[in-house]
Amino acid sequence: MSGAGAPEGAAGGASASSSEPSRSSSGELSGRGAPRRSAPLGVFDSGLGGLTVVRALGELLPAEDIVYLGDTARVPYGTRSAETVVRYARGCAALLLEHEVKALVIACNTVSAVAVELLRAELDLPVLGVVEPGAEAAVRAAEATGARRIGVLGTAGTVRSGAYPRAVGRLSTRFEVVAQPAPLLVPLVEEGWLEGDVPRLAVERYLAPLIEAEVGAIVLGCTHYPLLRPLIERAAEALAGRPIPVVDSAEATARQTEALLQERGLGQEPGHLGGLQVLVSDAPASFATSAERFLGYPVRELRQVDVVLG
Repeated sequence: MSGAGAPEGAAGGASASSSEPSRSSSGELSGRGAPRRSAPLGVFDSGLGGLTVVRALGELLPAEDIVYLGDTARVPYGTRSAETVVRYARGCAALLLEHEVKALVIACNTVSAVAVELLRAELDLPVLGVVEPGAEAAVRAAEATGARRIGVLGTAGTVRSGAYPRAVGRLSTRFEVVAQPAPLLVPLVEEGWLEGDVPRLAVERYLAPLIEAEVGAIVLGCTHYPLLRPLIERAAEALAGRPIPVVDSAEATARQTEALLQERGLGQEPGHLGGLQVLVSDAPASFATSAERFLGYPVRELRQVDVVLG
C-alpha cells in the first residue's frame, strides 16, 4: 500500500473461483486449492476495530493486497455464545475464501479466543488470530521489566473467555495475568472521543487495578483500543510513576503475519503496490464515515455483501 498504508485500487482476487469452498452438514469448511503468493490477505472482524490490524498490515507489508470484511450486520460478537461466534466466523471465512485469499487474519479478539484453532483445522491455508501475537509481545515486554504480572484491557467477552491467560500460560508459567474489562472504551472510540477528560477518566478507572497489581506490561486486548494508545500510555505512566509498556496486538499480529508469509514463501512480488477492498454486511455509508478514523485515510472501495451462515 502506498504512503502510510493508503490503498491504490482494489485488492486482487475479488471474484470467486472454481475452488470455491464448500461446507459439510455440520458447517465445516473445505474445498480450496493451495494459496498463491499473488493472492490477497483476508482479514475479518465484527465491525470497525479490525481496521487497526489492516492499518498495521498496510504499514508493514505495503505490497500486500487486502480484502477486509466487517460483519456489521451482527456486531458486536462479544455478547454472543461461543457456538454462535463459531457460526459467524465460518460464514466470514467462507466469504473471504471466495476471494481466494492466501492467509486469513482474524482481527477480532472474541473470534480469536473461540474459533482460531477450529478454523486452522478446517482450512488449508494459514490462519492467524490477534490473541497469540499480543500474548507473545506482552511476555517479551514483561520479561524485560522483571515483573511477574501482565495486564490486559479487553471487552467483557474477551476477559470472560480467559484467552489471554491461556495464551500467556502456554508461553511461560512465570506470569500471572490480570485482566480488566473496559466496556466504555469501544463506544468512546467509535464516537471519536480519543482525548479529553471523558476518555481519560474512563481509562484511569480501568487502569487502576492493573497499576495496583504492578503489571510489567499492558496488552490492548481489543482491536479498537490502539486508537486510545497514546492516552493509555500517558495515564499508565501518571498512575504508576513510571512508563509501562503498552502492547498493541494489531502491530504484533502484523509482525507475525510478515514472518508467516516469509516462512511459507507467500509474500507478494517485490514492487507490487497493494490495495484494499472493504466488504461490510450492513450499513456501508456509516462504516465508510468511521473507517477513516481507524485507517488514517479514506476507503476508496467498499461494498455491501451477504455473509451466509451454515
